[in-house]
Amino acid sequence: MTLVRREINLQRPVWWLLLDGVLINAASALAWYIRYELAWFRSLDPVFYTSLRAYAPLFAGLTALLLVVLSANGTYNVRRGLSWVEEMFRVANGALVALVLLVAITFFARPLAFSRLLFFYDGVLIVALLGTARAVRRLLEEQLRARGYNLVRVLIVGGGEAGRSVMSAIMAQPQLGYDVVGFLDDDPQVGSTDIGRYRALGGTSQFESVLRSERVREAIITLPWHQQPVIGQLMASSARCGVAARVVPDMFQLNLSRVTVDEIAGVPLIGLKDSGAGTGGRVVKRSIDLVLALLLLVSAAPILAMIALLIAVDSRGPVLFSQLRVGWHGRQFRMLKFRSMQLGAEEQLPGLASLNEASGPLFKIRDDPRHTRVGRWLRRLSWDELPQLVNVLRGEMSLVGPRPGLPVEVEQYQEWHRERLHAVPGITGLWQVSGRSDVSFDEMCLMDIYYMQNWSLALDTTILLRTVPRALFGRGAY
Repeated sequence: MTLVRREINLQRPVWWLLLDGVLINAASALAWYIRYELAWFRSLDPVFYTSLRAYAPLFAGLTALLLVVLSANGTYNVRRGLSWVEEMFRVANGALVALVLLVAITFFARPLAFSRLLFFYDGVLIVALLGTARAVRRLLEEQLRARGYNLVRVLIVGGGEAGRSVMSAIMAQPQLGYDVVGFLDDDPQVGSTDIGRYRALGGTSQFESVLRSERVREAIITLPWHQQPVIGQLMASSARCGVAARVVPDMFQLNLSRVTVDEIAGVPLIGLKDSGAGTGGRVVKRSIDLVLALLLLVSAAPILAMIALLIAVDSRGPVLFSQLRVGWHGRQFRMLKFRSMQLGAEEQLPGLASLNEASGPLFKIRDDPRHTRVGRWLRRLSWDELPQLVNVLRGEMSLVGPRPGLPVEVEQYQEWHRERLHAVPGITGLWQVSGRSDVSFDEMCLMDIYYMQNWSLALDTTILLRTVPRALFGRGAY
C-alpha cells in the first residue's frame, strides 16, 4: 500500500495571487527594458523615451486589473486533472482581457504617451512567466505525489467494465495523485478477486466501514444505472462520512470523447464511438509505422550485425528466434527476436514453473538461468526486440501497442483481458514505460485498454520518446 504522508499545498490562492503580482510586475519591467533600453523594433512604434517611473502607475493598475480578471475566470481554482494547456488558456485569456481594457483606457486618455509595442511585449512576457511558474508547480506536485504527499485516497465501487476504466485511467496518469485503496462489488467472485494492485474489499454492504478504516477521501461509484437505489444509498452514506462521492455513468464508460450526439427533428440521439483509432487514424498510424520501422532498420543495420555476430560467437544455435504469438483479433503470427536463451529453453519451462515471478498467465524470471551471457544484456536493454521491426513492416505489429501474448497465455485470459486483442500488438506500449516487467498482468491489461480507448498520435509519440531512456537504463526489463 502507498505510504500516505501529510499534505503540502502548493495551490493556495493567496500565495498565487502574491506570486502572480510579483511576476506581472517583473514582466512589465522587462517589457519596458526591451522597448526602451534594448530598443527592439522601435521603428514599428516611434515614440519618445518614457521612463520606467512614468509607467509605474500603469503597471500597478495592470497588476490589479489582471489579478481580478484571473480570479474571476477561475485561474486560482485548479481542480485535480486540469491540464497545463487548460490552465494556460485561462492565464492567456485573462492577460488578453486585462491588456485590452488597459490599452483602451490608456490610449483614450493619453494616445501618444505610451508605447503600443511595450504592451505587446508585456502580454507575451506575462503569459510566459505565469506559465513557467505553473509548469514548475506541476513538476513539484508530481515529485511530492511520487513520495506519498498530497494523495487522495479513493474507493471504487464496482469492478465491472466502467470500474476497470476508472482503474486504468488512474493507473495511466499517476501524476493526478489518486491512491486507490481498493474496490467493492456485490458479485461474490469479483468482490473477492484482486485486480492487480487494486484490492477486492467485498460488497457494497462494507461501504461505510471501508470508508472509515481506509481513511477514504473520495468514492467513485461505477455501478449500472439499474442499481439507482443502491447508488442513492451509497451517496447518502458518503455524505454521512464526510466523503466526496462521484458517479460514473456506465453507458459512457468514463471517456466522454467517445460520446456522439446527433438529433432528429430536435430529438437528441446519444451514441458511442468505437474505442481506439478510427479508419483514418489506423491509416496514419500504419504509415508512420512503415516509415519509422524502415528508417530504424537501415540506421541500426551496423548494430544489428554486431549483435548477430556476438550471439553466434557466444552460444550454439540460430541468431534469430521465432515464436508463435496472438495478435489483432486473435490472429496468430510468428514474432521475431534475437535469441537470448540457450537451445531447448522452451523445453526447460515446466521445471522452472516454481520460479515464476509474474502474475496471471505470464511467465517471467528476473535472473532466468536459461539466458546466455549475451542474451542477459540484450534482455536488459531490450535490444532482443529489434528484429520485430520486420514484423512491423509485415503489418503484423505496430511500433506502439499491447504486447502480443502466447497462445497458451491467451487461453487463460478472463473475458475483460481479451479487450487488449482489439488492437494491433506493438513493440512497446504504455505499460512498458510505466514499470515494464514490474507491472502485474491485470495492471498491464488496464493500461493497454486505456491506451486503446485514448489513442492519439501525441500519445504514441510520448510512449516512443519515453521508451528510449527506459530501454537504455534497463529498468524493469528481464
